[in-house]
Amino acid sequence: MQLCPHFGVCGGCQLQHLEYSAQLGSKAERLQTLLDATALQLPGLQLHASPPFGYRNRIRLTLAEVDGQLRAGYHRNPESPADTTPRFLPITECPIAAPILWRTTEAFLALINEDAARWLRDPQFKLDQLELFTAADESSLQITLYLRTAAKALPSKLAAAFTALCEALRARIPELAGASIAILPPISVQRSRRTEVPKPGPKWGAEGLLYTVSQPATYWLPRGAFFQVNRFLLPELLALATANRSGQLAWDLYAGVGLFSRALARSFAQVTANEIAEPAATALASTKLANLRAVKATTLDFLRAAVVERDRPDLIVLDPPRTGAGPEVCALLARIAAPTLIYVSCSPETLPGDLQTLAASGYTVAELHLLDLFPQTTHIETVAILTR
Repeated sequence: MQLCPHFGVCGGCQLQHLEYSAQLGSKAERLQTLLDATALQLPGLQLHASPPFGYRNRIRLTLAEVDGQLRAGYHRNPESPADTTPRFLPITECPIAAPILWRTTEAFLALINEDAARWLRDPQFKLDQLELFTAADESSLQITLYLRTAAKALPSKLAAAFTALCEALRARIPELAGASIAILPPISVQRSRRTEVPKPGPKWGAEGLLYTVSQPATYWLPRGAFFQVNRFLLPELLALATANRSGQLAWDLYAGVGLFSRALARSFAQVTANEIAEPAATALASTKLANLRAVKATTLDFLRAAVVERDRPDLIVLDPPRTGAGPEVCALLARIAAPTLIYVSCSPETLPGDLQTLAASGYTVAELHLLDLFPQTTHIETVAILTR
């Protein structure tokens, strides 16, 4: 059932023209085709459906002025290679987002437009993006306002104005717990927006929120740290990686803020969690668990050092980026030879090659799970459980 008036023009959702069961079947078929090409002996694919709308706990919107008013939106799909229509698409709703996220966006836009002279007419900066992140039950909310400036410093009155803005927003959205400004340079054709590293600006309120996945799995998440976006399927993802698993030592690679490692610490004598990206690495290091050791390094560097050490884990969980683990990481994992590997993949294109490398070293894929963390889109999340 098509619910979003922007579907087809907005570049965010690709499958909303299909009933949800058809979406899930299409993803399973695509993943199975890619895996079948490996010629590996694989178990049946287990599907984990999600509520199809309202599932996202985080969205990041582009901001732009349209007819004198600040609007929020996404990038539109070009109609053809020759289409020169501006990419910005103002939106009036986002059905895949948790309701509080769009409700907060509307309140934010109203406040900015009421004080346009301050926020939209100052030549020293330009509002660029708004990121919103909510707890699973929508009880607490964080926002980050991205602005662009060529100046070395923001106007001196901006911090006070931002505080006033946040206080006014909290009066309309009581769940708002914290906010900050992130500073970006002017847009450049030589620099990708994906690689931009913002500088910290003024802050207001708490610097993160408590996020309960399932009792007793509650996490402190600093603003801006990566965390899985599907608030409904996170308990199933966590259970696949950690439930009924125990031993002396577990490793959590590409650990983020410790979604898996904090849970594993309840049943393993020692857990080592590896992360390089900030602010997740700092949040991981500040975890007050006596048996959890955080290592700030790339996974490749961590494994290169680990292969010469005597410690050998009973379990390794890895959740690499879309580029996959890659041949060298898989080769090092093969040398370490943990009895169980749990590979969480967000890329069906890179997963088959990594599974082939691991299988060649003696691993068998015991279970395969497709978790539909991104309904209405073509994205696929897979959990492969390997044993030896």
